[in-house]
Amino acid sequence: MASKDYYKILGVSKDASDDALKKAYRKLALKYHPDQNQGDKQAEERFKEVNEAYAVLSDKEKRKQYDMFGAEGFQQRFSQEDIFSNFDFGQVFREFGFGSEDVLGRIFGGMGGRRPFGRGGGGYHSGGPFGRTAQQPQKGTDLVMDMQVSLKEAVFGGSKVAGFNKGAGVERVTVKIPPGISSGKKLRIGGKGQQGAWGGPAGDLLIKIQIAPHPVFDRKGDNLIISREITLTQAVLGTQLEVPTLDNKTLSLKVPPGTQSHTQLRIKGHGVHRFNKTGRGDLYVKIIVKLPKSLTEEQKELFEQLSGQGL
Repeated sequence: MASKDYYKILGVSKDASDDALKKAYRKLALKYHPDQNQGDKQAEERFKEVNEAYAVLSDKEKRKQYDMFGAEGFQQRFSQEDIFSNFDFGQVFREFGFGSEDVLGRIFGGMGGRRPFGRGGGGYHSGGPFGRTAQQPQKGTDLVMDMQVSLKEAVFGGSKVAGFNKGAGVERVTVKIPPGISSGKKLRIGGKGQQGAWGGPAGDLLIKIQIAPHPVFDRKGDNLIISREITLTQAVLGTQLEVPTLDNKTLSLKVPPGTQSHTQLRIKGHGVHRFNKTGRGDLYVKIIVKLPKSLTEEQKELFEQLSGQGL
């Protein structure tokens, strides 16, 4: 079914009153009524559209669903049978002084004027031109929100309270963050979305994770990277470094003699918890060799001596 703007079809605003809807419908229904437009297929199509628009907007529940889902979303969820449920053609036509309801059989395919939904029982209707059908429960739409977490929360897991807009207010929910989650992943919380239609279940809340940058650690997949500076002599002769971890521990790392700048040394098992798996990635220490910007006369002499020896 193509998307239809029912307000535009009736030529009214979205806040139109019941009386304004009825007045607009009456004017258009009289204008495009088949008895006044014999053989005019375009007028017949407009008459169908006008009746469909009024069937939805004159019903408080259907209008609420239409405003909530929008034209396209509503028409994906509601069949023609759903749209004309509760719409008593007989009453409308008599009230407006139209002719016989047999016209409905010609333009809709028959069965106009049967008893509308709600006067019988069992959850079925036969109040429109489409016969006996059941209202099918429809699941509510999902809601999506972004939530920023720290790198530490993403690596080790945790929980935090998030607020999201629902209806006219703000609802809060506690979100459990699984260890190892990465940016872009979505967490699903069942039943926290929009209410369903016709007794259907509520939709879900989807929380899209965004990890905030960390001032010290970078993340690459399941691994963490930290940069540490050493002096030129430490790089040449080797040294022992103290390295902090994301969970506030301190590790000892041996830097071997002759280590080149930007070399990455691995500390196994101190990276990111693997998402939905066992084990952890590694911590890589990126060695940055810091060169002196200025030298004393004594230092300069020493370097000249080293240069003379081919270093």
